[in-house]
Amino acid sequence: MSVIERKTLETEIKAEFNLYGTGRHEINTGVGFFDHMLTALTVHGGFDLKLSCKGDLEVDCHHTVEDVGIVLGRALAQELGDKGGIMRFAEAFIPMDEALSFCAADISGRPYLVYDAAFDTEKTGEYDNCLTEEFFRAFAFNAGITLHIKNLYGKNDHHKTESMFKAAAYALKRACAKNADGSVMSSKGTL
Repeated sequence: MSVIERKTLETEIKAEFNLYGTGRHEINTGVGFFDHMLTALTVHGGFDLKLSCKGDLEVDCHHTVEDVGIVLGRALAQELGDKGGIMRFAEAFIPMDEALSFCAADISGRPYLVYDAAFDTEKTGEYDNCLTEEFFRAFAFNAGITLHIKNLYGKNDHHKTESMFKAAAYALKRACAKNADGSVMSSKGTL
């Protein structure tokens, strides 16, 4: 289990993260819809997460969402260590009612995010829909992974966002799964 703490003038975050858990979660960021998305990520990814965040929500939820991405990315990187013995690559298509999203992951040590989603509304609850990209960018760059995330279609912004978080959860779960012989999945011999 990794314990990561981050304190800035904008946020104060503590996360306890177990990559190979059972989906147990206790999450409080002060942003209800974001808590719902993080719950989906942990339950469907099979991660355990205890996370508390006190952020400057009187400004908006940008710092909270981005900084949680930073903390979770660092926690994942710590849990993966040298990245030996994992499958490395995985992908998932996940529907939620009328919405369908895709995520491909490469646990490579090379951080990158390709993100493609459009929303019809500015907010879902108090959550700014544009922050989904900010979360995944902060997460991918701090974890040292490559993520490609795309919402293919949908009408309901809640469903579009949730299908992206769940697609990321399943892709990460499969990419982080142990491989049969414990080898490093790279022709270079290291990641």
